[in-house]
Amino acid sequence: MLPQPLMCAFRGTLKSWRHRAVLKAAFGALDFGNCRWLSSPTSGAVSGMEEILARVVSPLPTYETREKSPPPPEANSLEFMHFYRSLDKGDKLDFLARLSRDFGVDHKSVSEFAGKLLHTQLRDLATILQVEDRLRYSLTPRYKQLLNHISRVEGGVKFLVDLRADVLDIISSKSSESPDLRDLNGTLKSLLSEWFSVGLLRLERITWQSPCEILQKISQYEAVHPVRNWADLKRRVGPYRRCYAFTHAAMPGEPLVVLHVALTEEISDNIQSIVREISILDLEEDVNKVNAAVFYSISSTQTGLQGVELGNYLIKRVVRELQSEFPHLAQFSSLSPIPGFSLWLQGILSQYRKEGRGLDLLSEQEWQEVEQVTDLTPGTNAIDALRKLIATSEWMRSERLSRFLEPVLMRLCAWYLYGEKRRGYALNPVANFHLQNGATMWRLNWHADTSPKGVTNSCSIMVNYRYFLNETSKNSALYLQNKVITASGQVLGLVSQFQKNSKL
Repeated sequence: MLPQPLMCAFRGTLKSWRHRAVLKAAFGALDFGNCRWLSSPTSGAVSGMEEILARVVSPLPTYETREKSPPPPEANSLEFMHFYRSLDKGDKLDFLARLSRDFGVDHKSVSEFAGKLLHTQLRDLATILQVEDRLRYSLTPRYKQLLNHISRVEGGVKFLVDLRADVLDIISSKSSESPDLRDLNGTLKSLLSEWFSVGLLRLERITWQSPCEILQKISQYEAVHPVRNWADLKRRVGPYRRCYAFTHAAMPGEPLVVLHVALTEEISDNIQSIVREISILDLEEDVNKVNAAVFYSISSTQTGLQGVELGNYLIKRVVRELQSEFPHLAQFSSLSPIPGFSLWLQGILSQYRKEGRGLDLLSEQEWQEVEQVTDLTPGTNAIDALRKLIATSEWMRSERLSRFLEPVLMRLCAWYLYGEKRRGYALNPVANFHLQNGATMWRLNWHADTSPKGVTNSCSIMVNYRYFLNETSKNSALYLQNKVITASGQVLGLVSQFQKNSKL
């Protein structure tokens, strides 16, 4: 019997050969009439772009014929996809800029209908509604019809997901400041939100018997705690572990968002016991030992679905699934990383160093202890010593340093999670995600992730966001509407210590 990795490799290669053969046969059978495939856009790229866009982006039907117009040939969608894939990164930017600018909303038509709407305000309701509907239709970008038709060809939805990923990359990198491109992004997000609504998603439990391709993707997409090898992956889908993913019929074999769960006797306070525990591989589950479900990793796999609500629905579905399997299960919690804490802390220390406000962050006695535990040489600033200590992670190798830093870093971290805001909501993205879902900021855990990544990103601290099922709706509403964070006594106590010792 072939080892699992070799079997997966063999099956993947065989599938690739079949896929190429099918594609070759399909394209050989298609007759696109006068369509010209432009596989080398660098030669006459501008004219090629204009030509292909003029050919494949059909005019928007008139309002009267919008439901009677025949759909454009499928070849238009295939030609657009083929041409776009042949472009390099720079040409893709130019192509998307032209698509969004030249084939967007007809602003003149919108202005005309807006004027008509103003003049009909004294008319009967039926007339007003009809003019409003015409105005609404005139706000449809011309390219939206093409996007809709692309979604109906094989592989089209995945293409549009990847297309939006490119648009997001352009916007985030500020390669273009075009408002038309931002409007294209909004149109794509709106369409993808409809196509990937929760009612159209399928919940799948991933096990060691799942197809090799799925297991490999689960391993590759893991963004929180990287999978080290096949034994590690087997453990994460084995006894006392659950792995779930949302999939979509339009993207078969492609997990969209993945949630890893540990079934434990009590809510875990460190990640090492979950991802590095070897002894559970061959165990049979004892239902009496399953008292808590700990969500220790959730990863979105498709950049193009950013902003499309999937993760929160996945957690809710998994809770129902686990309650069905373990009716007595009542404790649900995350064990979450705190990305950005160390970076934020370094920034605060640097700022206070420049402003000479060290005593606004730590007490005089604590700064004296910094000097003692770091064996500070004369002339060296204590803030600089603390910054270096945290940046190099040297303190992890010293029990003395670790013991000193624990109360300091724990209260600073509590404030970072609870007190640092962006537009009134939690600055930390993981905190914001769980708080929107209605979770309680429940417990900070010291030395919860001692991996290099955990120490570098969050000084080894992790946080439990506890899901009290009878309170999640109320907590979510309080957070979203009033920006109120629900937190436990431990967290609030640490915040109080910070406020007492610090003056941010």
